[in-house]
Order: sequence, then structure tokens, then C-alpha cells
Amino acid sequence: MMDVHNIQMALERHWAASAADDQTAEHEIYHDDAVCEYPQSGEVIHGRRNLQLLRSHHPGKPSGFIVRRMAGEGDLWVTEYVITYEDKPVYTVSIMQFRDGKVSHETQYFADPFAAPAWRAQWVETAA
Repeated sequence: MMDVHNIQMALERHWAASAADDQTAEHEIYHDDAVCEYPQSGEVIHGRRNLQLLRSHHPGKPSGFIVRRMAGEGDLWVTEYVITYEDKPVYTVSIMQFRDGKVSHETQYFADPFAAPAWRAQWVETAA
């Protein structure tokens, strides 16, 4: 098992490479046999190579990438981030399972923003 510091550094390199559209550096964090799941679409990507090819063929390159929070313990880590495609933010959660210092399994959830309903205004404040 990697120590917390090494995992945090690997994740920081990974997310920085993702933001910079550096496909090679972005995918160094994955095992060759890594599996990535997109539960909302029902897709499962098998292998680092397929994941890199899929991402490198995305028709819309992100115009923004902001990591909001990373947290984890042991071999399980979660990152919340926002990817902006064509001026539209997509709120994303990545759950990564590490094995021998590299990601063996990742699950990613993607969510579009929505307007806050008026009925709950008395209990909330609007985030900046």
C-alpha cells in the first residue's frame, strides 16, 4: 500500500495532467488492466489503453478544470472536481481504488448543475 503522501502526489499529477490535456501523463496513474465505470451511462472501459483512447477522442476539449476536494484513506480515494465543456460546468466525482501504487478501478459520476428550488430557500444559502 502506498502512503498517503505518495497517493496525494500521484493524484495531483494526474489531475494537473488532465487539466493540461496531457494524455500520456494523465494515464500513468492507471494499471494496464484498470477498469473504469460510468454508472450513469452503463459503460465499462477495460484497460488503460482503451481509457486513454476514449478520452483522447472526446469531441469537446475542456476549457476549465478545477479540483474541489480530494480525500481518502488506504487504497480508496475520492476526488470532486468541475470540468467545463463549452462554458457548461459538469460536476464530477471520481472514486479510485489503488493496487500496488496504481489505480486498478475507477468509478466516475457526472452531474449537470440545476437551479435551486425556491421551496428550500429559507434553509440554505447560495454558494459563491
